[in-house]
Amino acid sequence: MEYFLTEEQKEIKELARQVAEEKIKPVRKKYDEDGTFPWDIVKIMAETDLFRVLLPEEYDGLGGKLMDLVVMMEELSKVDSGITLALGGTGLGLEPILISGSEEQKKKYLPDIAAGKRLAAFALTEAEAGSDAGAIKTSAKKDGDFYILNGTKQWITNGGEAEIYTVFAITDKAKGARGASAFIVEKGTEGFTFGKKEDKMGIRASCTRELIFENCKVPKENLIGREGMGFIIAMKTFDQSRPMVAAQALGIAQGALDEAVRFAKERRQFGRPIASFQGIQFMLANMSMKIESARALVYATSRMMDAGIKKFSKESAMCKCYASDVAMEVTTDAVQILGGSGYMKEYPVEKMMRDAKITQIYEGTNQIQRLVIASNLIKEY
Repeated sequence: MEYFLTEEQKEIKELARQVAEEKIKPVRKKYDEDGTFPWDIVKIMAETDLFRVLLPEEYDGLGGKLMDLVVMMEELSKVDSGITLALGGTGLGLEPILISGSEEQKKKYLPDIAAGKRLAAFALTEAEAGSDAGAIKTSAKKDGDFYILNGTKQWITNGGEAEIYTVFAITDKAKGARGASAFIVEKGTEGFTFGKKEDKMGIRASCTRELIFENCKVPKENLIGREGMGFIIAMKTFDQSRPMVAAQALGIAQGALDEAVRFAKERRQFGRPIASFQGIQFMLANMSMKIESARALVYATSRMMDAGIKKFSKESAMCKCYASDVAMEVTTDAVQILGGSGYMKEYPVEKMMRDAKITQIYEGTNQIQRLVIASNLIKEY
């Protein structure tokens, strides 16, 4: 379909496609097997200014429009969503600063992120605080010119590799979720270390680690916004970032469909290509329809958000939920179409199927997304 992208968006799309095809595709199998962080690709992303797409021009970015980010994330994720998360995770990590940070914080941290010199990460999840984000136990106690952080964060994307972390901690336990605050913590800060690196089913090129805070001294000027704003900042961040997860899922699904169509045209059974069989054709048609409907939803929501519409929690959740469900279904069908070949690591669809699963889980499970959608829907009536 024609989505009438601007000339700038077409350029971003083409540049992302070129990086994905020429630089990422030749090494995606290696990084998936090794589970190592793709610093060589991160360097290429920085050199080609892909990190600048994340940010407004006043912080050395290229505009920071959500639609631009969605186009870029989709195109890169067609080839490898795990490697792409070095960029996507940085976008998530910088969002709290962009939403509620002071001008001094923005000028200090965002230009380096735009240049790809420093990666960012978002640290909310804990062992007992996943879907129940308000249950975090990491604490931050004011002590003169510092806050003293204690606690452990779990499953943090870019953990250990990023240098800038937006960390959520409780500053007033009596207030529950309303007593949470957000902080900028730099790698190398005394009392801030990293735990184990997770061995994951999918997105294996993306580094996921524990963050450990033991009497970690964070300067008071690193508080984002005001004390008690942490939960609000986190929820606003998710509203902004969920279409990016949707774009990741969308790219995975499209990449899997592309592989399935190519294979179906080449693979011969009973004397003809399997693409000539109605059973296969119906599967491909359904995959294509669902991808296109997901893309329409994601693009429309992104443009709505860029236009300045202030209420979009429902639509943001719809994007993430629907696109990730589509990605899981399409990658599963792609493996089925490829048959035995689809189950082998020689072909990329088994990896795409593994990668797709996490899009239904992180940044709010799809069960949580349905709660967000329903609660907003009920309020509208």
